[in-house]
Amino acid sequence: MRLKPYILIVLLMAWAQSCNEEKLNPVNPNELSTETFYKTGPQYVAAVNAAYAALQANDLYNREYFFIQDLLSDDVASGGAQLEAHRARVLNHVFDGSNSLVLANWRGWYRVIQRANLVIANVDQPQEDISENLRDRVLGEAYFLRGLAYYELSTLWGGVPLMTVSATGPDGAPRASQEDSYQQVIDDLTAAIGLLPPKSTYSGADVGRASIGAAQAVLAKLHLFRGDFAAAKPLLQAIIDSGEYRLVDRYLDNFEEENENNAESLWEVQFSEDFGTDGGWNADGNGIAEVTFRGQEYGPTAWRNIIPNPTLVAEFEQESNGAEKDDPRYGYTLYSLGDTFNNGESVLSEDNVQGNTSVPSWRKYQMIYKREAENTQSGINFRVIRYADVLLMMAEVENETSGPASALPYINQVRARADVAMPPYPTAQYPTGTQEEMRRAIQHERRVELAGEQIRNRDIRRWRRMGYLENEPIPVYSDRYDLLPIPLSEIDNNSALTNEDQNPGF
Repeated sequence: MRLKPYILIVLLMAWAQSCNEEKLNPVNPNELSTETFYKTGPQYVAAVNAAYAALQANDLYNREYFFIQDLLSDDVASGGAQLEAHRARVLNHVFDGSNSLVLANWRGWYRVIQRANLVIANVDQPQEDISENLRDRVLGEAYFLRGLAYYELSTLWGGVPLMTVSATGPDGAPRASQEDSYQQVIDDLTAAIGLLPPKSTYSGADVGRASIGAAQAVLAKLHLFRGDFAAAKPLLQAIIDSGEYRLVDRYLDNFEEENENNAESLWEVQFSEDFGTDGGWNADGNGIAEVTFRGQEYGPTAWRNIIPNPTLVAEFEQESNGAEKDDPRYGYTLYSLGDTFNNGESVLSEDNVQGNTSVPSWRKYQMIYKREAENTQSGINFRVIRYADVLLMMAEVENETSGPASALPYINQVRARADVAMPPYPTAQYPTGTQEEMRRAIQHERRVELAGEQIRNRDIRRWRRMGYLENEPIPVYSDRYDLLPIPLSEIDNNSALTNEDQNPGF
């Protein structure tokens, strides 16, 4: 779903959200407003496209989303270049509400919410060129996007202001409880599940839109984060039983440009170099910033600001003699010195890798597999949810509700991927006869299978809270950082918030 044709619409939507100037200027009948815009099906579709476009913004998947998730986890370390101060503070857990990375993610998700609210509020307006199926689908997409946003906010910040109608002025909403914030996610995604079609119904320009499977997966993630395994199970089972998804034979098909939106993908944020005309610096995600910085930021021959944490490198299983890693996902996930790139025409060496070359570099989402150098123009889609994650979530749910024997088929299915073909559990290193042993196997499998996919942060936090971690994976962790601080600018500008609403320790 490429959004370039809707740039004008997105800008008009942004205009519609601005302050009311009717008292200063007469109404121009040639300009569109929220009262005159939502008249046709194509206009209604364009409005939800504006909400999708906000995901491509610099504040979110273009750049800052992968930074906040990775820096809060133990997947990464500071890399070849001098990590910017506000990012280094997050990595070292010495940040507060003034941190611009924290603000960027908060602001990005509320931009998605505002645009989704406009779609939801105007559901009944379009009367021309629209079927009820189309109306329902677009409404379901809006509920999905708003539910996704509140999932991100509530699991990172706890209770947050719940904006369920479009903002019309500077005043915001008071802070809700964490349970009420979770309930908003449940309500929105449940509504989306009742409205969205299966992924297989999309074709052409509609490929990449939210589907029922995507909504079920995000809702299952929320229940898993809360430790409600019983609530997550039927959602995961519905995805598995749908027949819509399977593991692809080639692991790297999930992280390269040629095989996007494949059978393993439940949902991904769409990017394209065709429309990346401004290098991705556009902060609003108004349809211009349709490229991602991921390759430039993480690439071994580029800035290499973030490198794999040595503890992640050590997590991949290796042969008993220690000579090399036994798990093929090591080489699919990471680039090492001596590896080829640029369609096999170039070799990684100490001369072309930035910084500490004793540690491998990220390979997932890198464009240099087929070109000589990274830049800020990468069109690789961001895979938000893939089927391997669903299977590993189901393994965890089964282990907690039925025991390790019920979990075994799901975790072994992931290891049996055609080009991975790891021996099935139990193994000598990971016996799985007890619930505790299976937990350790699942934690290992999630870390190596989903490394560098912005999932580890929430896994650590929920396992820590449930007492499932044998050792603290982040040495500098403090209880103060279980939740992110509400940005100080939000407290200053939202008249419904005071300093008393700030999370503990900030």
